[in-house]
Amino acid sequence: MTRVAIIGGSGLEDPGILQSPHEKIVDTPYGKPSSPLLSGTVGGRDVLILSRHGRDHTIPPTGVNNPANIYALKEAGCTHILATTACGSLRDEIGRGDLVFPDQFIDFTRRRRVTFFDSFEPGTMRHTPMADPFDARLRDLLISTARKEGLRFHEKGTVITIEGPRFSTRAESKMFRAWGADIINMSIAPEAILANELAIPYAVVAMSTDFDSWKENESPVSWEEVIGVFRDNVGRVLKLLLEVIKEI
Repeated sequence: MTRVAIIGGSGLEDPGILQSPHEKIVDTPYGKPSSPLLSGTVGGRDVLILSRHGRDHTIPPTGVNNPANIYALKEAGCTHILATTACGSLRDEIGRGDLVFPDQFIDFTRRRRVTFFDSFEPGTMRHTPMADPFDARLRDLLISTARKEGLRFHEKGTVITIEGPRFSTRAESKMFRAWGADIINMSIAPEAILANELAIPYAVVAMSTDFDSWKENESPVSWEEVIGVFRDNVGRVLKLLLEVIKEI
């Protein structure tokens, strides 16, 4: 049975997209996930929504219990994960409101648990392949659907995940560009790693809201700017998710 999870970032966890929604509070060996699991259907598909930062956005990036979130979705029978996130653009060609479907990540976090395998039983070493961390079929569905809907999008890109909650200095922002990163956020790398460890196909819809801090002729990113761009574009992302879910 197909069961799709949406991990909602800032403002992208609208329960109104579900038919017959109901809520379940769960616990895991890693603690409680960020929010109760909201389940329902979309186009005949079973769907779960989990709010990454909590329903009221009270959990900062470092405080997100990523292992509990991914484990809870696995235990709930999720067969696919579509994650949503705000991101800063590190490239001129990725404008505000553009969507990006990353194909690579750089993990620049420092304080987060990034594996389920903190120890190995004898003979059971677990070194998960991570060369291509985002599921190709889900990305193809996102790309083809975005094209059909006439959205502004970028088929691939490298997302760098920083610790947060602060934004980058100008020097850091320029360094990330030199490393080859195309967009920047505070969420995706830990989630992608853990989903891969539990063999759950995982892909991301990233919405560009700002130009981080590298552009000298732009004001540096602010939270108010991020939220403003989100509010103007959230409907397009939700419509994209609804159409993609029907095809999974």
